[in-house]
Amino acid sequence: MRLLFLFGCLLSFLPSLTAQTWIAARAAEDSPNLWQAFRHDFSVSAAEMAEYPIKIAADSKYWLYVNGKLVVREGGLKRGPYLNAYYVDTFDLAAHLLEGENTIGILLWYFGKQSFSHQSSGFPGFWLDGPSAIQSSAEWRGIIHPAFGETGPPRPNYRLPESNIAFDATKYDDFWKVPDYDDSAWPRVRSLEVHPFPPAERPFPLTSHQRQRQIELPGHRGETRPIAQWKNGPLAQYKTPYQRGATQTFDTLKLALPYNAQVTPYFRIKAPEAGLRLEILTDNYRGGGPPNVRTVYYTKAGVQSFETPGWMNGHEVWYVLPAGIEVFDLAYRESGFATEFTPLFKSSDADLDLLWKKAQRTLYLTMRDTYMDCPDRERAQWWGDVVNELGETVYALDRRSDDLTRKAIRELMHWQRKDSTIYSPVPAGSWDQELPMQMLASVSHYGIWHYYHNTGDRDLISEVYPAVKRYLAVWKTQPDGLVVRRKGGWTWGDWGNNKDMPILFNAWYYLALRGLEQMATLENDATTASEARTKMEQLKAAFNRTYWNGSSYRSADYKGETDERGHALAVVSGLADPTKYPAILQVFREQEHASPYMEKYVLEALCKMGEEEYAITRMKKRFRKMIDSEYTTLFEGWGIGKEGYGGGTYNHAWSGGALTIMNKYLAGAVATSPGWATYRLQPGGFPTLKNAATTFESPRGPVAVSWEWTGEELRLTHEAAFDVPYVDILLPTDLEARGSNKAGQRIAFTRQGTLDGKQIWRTEATNFTCVAR
Repeated sequence: MRLLFLFGCLLSFLPSLTAQTWIAARAAEDSPNLWQAFRHDFSVSAAEMAEYPIKIAADSKYWLYVNGKLVVREGGLKRGPYLNAYYVDTFDLAAHLLEGENTIGILLWYFGKQSFSHQSSGFPGFWLDGPSAIQSSAEWRGIIHPAFGETGPPRPNYRLPESNIAFDATKYDDFWKVPDYDDSAWPRVRSLEVHPFPPAERPFPLTSHQRQRQIELPGHRGETRPIAQWKNGPLAQYKTPYQRGATQTFDTLKLALPYNAQVTPYFRIKAPEAGLRLEILTDNYRGGGPPNVRTVYYTKAGVQSFETPGWMNGHEVWYVLPAGIEVFDLAYRESGFATEFTPLFKSSDADLDLLWKKAQRTLYLTMRDTYMDCPDRERAQWWGDVVNELGETVYALDRRSDDLTRKAIRELMHWQRKDSTIYSPVPAGSWDQELPMQMLASVSHYGIWHYYHNTGDRDLISEVYPAVKRYLAVWKTQPDGLVVRRKGGWTWGDWGNNKDMPILFNAWYYLALRGLEQMATLENDATTASEARTKMEQLKAAFNRTYWNGSSYRSADYKGETDERGHALAVVSGLADPTKYPAILQVFREQEHASPYMEKYVLEALCKMGEEEYAITRMKKRFRKMIDSEYTTLFEGWGIGKEGYGGGTYNHAWSGGALTIMNKYLAGAVATSPGWATYRLQPGGFPTLKNAATTFESPRGPVAVSWEWTGEELRLTHEAAFDVPYVDILLPTDLEARGSNKAGQRIAFTRQGTLDGKQIWRTEATNFTCVAR
């Protein structure tokens, strides 16, 4: 037994506390996959019925019942906002209370494992603050839930904090949540005036922004939950028909979901006897290679129903049923991050439309407590994935998705170590290795700055800028200006072969310097901004002098095939000037080494070079297997399993970067000032693409853009639900813009210079149609 057992031996000497304290069942120990049930009766006066706020901090997940009704389904977030800290949920229970006597029940799932996405506290309990009658205290009762247990092997792989769920219905009384349940046999909880495992000292003081979010916990640290509770759907029927009321022979029913989804499967059955074993898993149980999560259920005799509390994902739910089971209903409940699929993309190319939809679905599946690389094998917030994800959310989801990006940025920077290095995934309890290039990407123009540029959230920049500055001070440059490469914990540049690492290191460092310069300028740190610009100038000169050989970029000791990844970063960063574009285009035509993660930058480089049509060709070629696949989500590599990378999951966050490219450069729209105060329309891909349309939600409101190429003219329509001072349109130089507003009145378009070899036109109208000939 671990250290917490010693507390159990000492708790009888603790005073009975009446104020809110940390509580756990008396028999609770620090062991994996521990389920506890808690009850408490309390009285509510008429004066308290209007408002009844509470706060809860728990390790790890909880289900909250008031008077027998479920009020919170899977509350709590994986720890934590920074090292050794809790997220704290806040609710108003007034709508669920009765004047007079009430009962609150809490089912608590303690993961009890360190993982790639959760830091275990070592304490299997919770803290609840609110009106004095409901506060967590020695007056509560609690037990180890007798029905939950272990499945035995195979167990989920080591990256996951979640365990399999085993449930024995013969040991379960569903009435423990209701007010008139006799809980006299339940012991009083153990209550601790302070958390038994106080946090270690922080390497850096809390920022003023962090202090504003702090919630005082007895002997510990907490921060207000920054994202909404989950979006939970009703129980829904599978696409696959099955025979209700039939007695099953031992068999596996494979029932199709409408798409890859996060679900909690449900059944209602009749069992001829107790102790029969059912199993629930998905077709994605070994997604990415090792085992993920599953549920095992042992029947009681007679009619019974059960919904597994832990979510799993896949395209099919598999019910492994023993002989003699009579099935009345099989269903599922979809849940997920609280955002909507309001944006749309549609074009004349069905392949692009399907790829966009699959990217949107892939993105959503990799959002919950944190951004994730995949919802199966790891559920971990790797920042290479996050950089692509935060770019996609701009166009793929409503603006509540920004809350998860903000949370991810804060976690990354507030887990900074004493030596000023940062690492991911965080939050984590079993990972602490820095991937230097992913960390450079996180603080780059494509990472934190991209979030600010699309939201206008200056407060977040002010909060994390000191940590960004500290991290980039860790990096040193050679006398010629090139970066001194750092090994970190894992010198990872991309999956696949033919990686020219010096090129990649310097390009990512240049992009990180650009992000630092932009943040420093915003924060009025003129000295740091000037230093960053100087370093960029020196690096750019040395980069081209050292690596450009007249036809491609190549480092001296690199012996592999030409790496198109570094060329992509050179273009999008501005390291490569336009005179090199013809040679770089030839590299893109000949080399295909990038993973789906880095392919996003290749496609963006092509569009920036004015090669949108070839970007479409390459996109469709490289993503062909994913487009044609029956799956509704995108793969980790260019294939699945052995054809993929790192285990080959078929729902991987980093593969959706093409969605961003389609919206920015094909449909296309991009912010030109923070928070979309102004923006530019940049239709592209014609004449290969005949038309394209997108609607998306900017921070200021919805925007709709559509265009059609007739062969002689481009007809573009723009509508926004808000006023803008002007809208820019980027067009080929041989087209001249004319147009009218919604009333049919002619409006002015003026030339505003060129960008990437195209003409910028500007109009002060908000809703208009532009005809370019």
